[in-house]
Amino acid sequence: LTAVAAAFALSTQAAPNPLFGPLFTADPAALVDGGRVYLYVGRDEAPPEGKDYVMHEWRVYSSCDRVSWQDHGVPLKAADFAWATQGQRSRAWASHVVKHPSNGRYYFFSTVEHATVPGFAVGVAVADRPEGPFVDAIGRALITNNMTKQTDIAWDDIDPAVFIDAKTGQAHLYWGNTVLKHARLKANLTELDGPINVIPVERFTEASSPVALTCLLRL
Repeated sequence: LTAVAAAFALSTQAAPNPLFGPLFTADPAALVDGGRVYLYVGRDEAPPEGKDYVMHEWRVYSSCDRVSWQDHGVPLKAADFAWATQGQRSRAWASHVVKHPSNGRYYFFSTVEHATVPGFAVGVAVADRPEGPFVDAIGRALITNNMTKQTDIAWDDIDPAVFIDAKTGQAHLYWGNTVLKHARLKANLTELDGPINVIPVERFTEASSPVALTCLLRL
């Protein structure tokens, strides 16, 4: 009974809110691995009077109880993608991390602004540990704005999320703004395996991960 009471007390403990003050963080993406949850966030360094995001890097935290969090620092910066905009123009937008079911490595799918192809792009980095450090996996963007023609905005290729079907092993990439897009990934998770498709979602804006999961549950 004492053990049950202690477990109940632990389960009802609350983490501080915000979790990672005094930093300003956004776009959280969670990965559960080895009994810990890893939370990947973008850090916003905009001044109080700022009118836009100032996000150059991602940070990662982990916890075994979702109450106490360990800060693992910066696993990746937007400028680590040599093909992306650099310096103060670098942009570390929403990301998603998955563990490869076969090779055990970790793949960091991210949104950055491309330096030579106008608009935002999806990049992929890889690491041997969930806390990084991550390095560019292919030396180029996986998705660029000129590969998608559904809208004329520069930010329609953002917010990537990857789902790996546990039954078939097939990996699926979802992303987009205004239009939800989907493509299959090859087993290496660094190449598309077929065409880019559009999933019709009424009034879709962004944040593809929960929307994609809802679409999958309806199949």
